[in-house]
Amino acid sequence: MRIGELAALVGVTTRTVRHYHHLGLLPEPERTLGGYREYRLRDAVALARVRRLAELGLSLDEIRDVLADDRGRELREVLTELDADLARQQQAITARRARLAALLADGDLDPDATVAPDLADALRDLHPAESAFAALDRDVISLIDTGADPGVRDEVLALFQPLTEPGARARGHALTARMDDLVDADPADPRVAELAAELAAHLPAEMAAAAVASLDDPEHGRWLELMRAELSPAQAEVLRLMVTTLKERA
Repeated sequence: MRIGELAALVGVTTRTVRHYHHLGLLPEPERTLGGYREYRLRDAVALARVRRLAELGLSLDEIRDVLADDRGRELREVLTELDADLARQQQAITARRARLAALLADGDLDPDATVAPDLADALRDLHPAESAFAALDRDVISLIDTGADPGVRDEVLALFQPLTEPGARARGHALTARMDDLVDADPADPRVAELAAELAAHLPAEMAAAAVASLDDPEHGRWLELMRAELSPAQAEVLRLMVTTLKERA
């Protein structure tokens, strides 16, 4: 049979068959004198197996590994790992649905409502509620929180905890107020460098180290640039100088 007949028999497209040939998942069959691929029953069986494994959620690389071991020992190992991954995804979905249920039950949603409750509490402690800079900071963190898995969120929350202590909270509120005061200032204003140094000193050592390490991650770098784009020139310069100070200290 020809490639179209094979594809129809197994329920895939001819493009998929060619792609599997290209990746080495499906052996090339013999060709006719006219140069056309001539498929047999064993080719249909092999293609059907690839399709079944793909439907189970295996990546194409994993399927290649499974097919390389006809005795099936690796298949059992890969399927066990897949089952564990699905269980973790199911647990994460259950947790997210529980958060949604709690939100939907709240008749008065505030701007921080979509953030995990423990992280929302920490954000309210970090900055005065009326601060424009604080609102931007909360927005960025809430967006990051949206894509974070529970393990990462717990790590972030642990880094924030020292800043929620009474003394640190008061210093943070004062620093935020000074950041707001720079909204119309010139980037060369001496207050800019002073505030950058004090903000860098305000961050706990573990948070500063994590911040510096995250700068090598393009995803975190993009969040930083997005935040700077929303700030005034003087405020953006504060952020730039603070990051420079943290890098030098690391």
